[in-house]
Amino acid sequence: MIRCKKCGEVGYIKKSGKVRGRQRYYCKDCKVYFSEEQEDKSPVAHQHQVTITDLARHLNLSASTVSRALHKHPDINLATQKKVLDLAARLDYQPNMLASSLVKSKSFTIGIVVPEFINSFFPNVILGAEEVLAKAGYKLVICHSNESYEREVENVKLLLSSRVDGFLISLTQETKKYDHLKAIVAKGIPLVLYNRICTEVDVPKVTVNDYEGAFKATEHLILNGYRKVAHIAGPQTLQIAQSRITGYKDALKKYEIPVNEDWIRHCDLSFEGAKRTAAYLFDLENSPDAIFAMNDTIAVEVIQLAKMRGISIPAQLAVVGFSDDIIAQFIGLTTMAQPVREIGKAAARLVLQRLKNRDVHIESKILSTSLVIRSSSSHNH
Repeated sequence: MIRCKKCGEVGYIKKSGKVRGRQRYYCKDCKVYFSEEQEDKSPVAHQHQVTITDLARHLNLSASTVSRALHKHPDINLATQKKVLDLAARLDYQPNMLASSLVKSKSFTIGIVVPEFINSFFPNVILGAEEVLAKAGYKLVICHSNESYEREVENVKLLLSSRVDGFLISLTQETKKYDHLKAIVAKGIPLVLYNRICTEVDVPKVTVNDYEGAFKATEHLILNGYRKVAHIAGPQTLQIAQSRITGYKDALKKYEIPVNEDWIRHCDLSFEGAKRTAAYLFDLENSPDAIFAMNDTIAVEVIQLAKMRGISIPAQLAVVGFSDDIIAQFIGLTTMAQPVREIGKAAARLVLQRLKNRDVHIESKILSTSLVIRSSSSHNH
């Protein structure tokens, strides 16, 4: 297929003899002659992403003219603009957002780092954040750290190199050092921590009231007649885990129930870890009659293992989770519901506020939880 080098068209080309052994062609559309050596130099044949330079060379125009035509600049006549836009569409030209961000010092992208996708929590956070950011004209770039500190650091480096305008980060259970977060702050890039946070970096944060939620969950079990309440906690590295342990202990103290350290077990948040921890509690000579779990994923594993062992729920064992994942509704799990999408929305609003005015102090956001009572902890359900 022969294309005119000047206009890029193929429908108006005809052969026009030979010159020095090379076939000569004539374009009836733009009335120019060209030889075989000027045959189609389509960027598509090169199998690389088409650039403005490619379009300019193909149309025999300057790169600046093509750039202005792509942006529909009024200085470019409509005929030229149409040729540029038609060729760009035909060759699937995509703007280089990184190059554009270098020129404008703004990419209109926000990077979000999530530690895991085991349940619906973080996908719903992402949906909430995306809803707010899209309305403000920003795209969300998603990175998954898979509970790995090293991958979390790599994600931050990747997003920095991609010139994102801001960060939303929830830490992994392995994260104990925060130099990568401090590097973001040092560069003057807005950072908001959400859900899993640290106090060592002075940035806005979005959390739920983990202490209050844990207190209410434990109190609910006590008021339903359970006195041997255990707690499967998260990793000690997570601040939310420490807050929930404190809420659990304070509820026991309020009702003058001694804290049994054998009934407080830390779990690595994996399915296998949850099963091992539940088995440990079940095998104790003085086993608990209720378990408050760090999250719904752990609570579900507790219930499944209990059923396998013939333990009746809630007659012999009550279980309460934290989050209100979709599965909690189907298995009748009592849980502390979190406003998950609102966490994402709040985090997005904070990063947008920081982008608008980087010198103003922005308060962190603490959201409330609510107790959802189902059959796993109450004989009346």
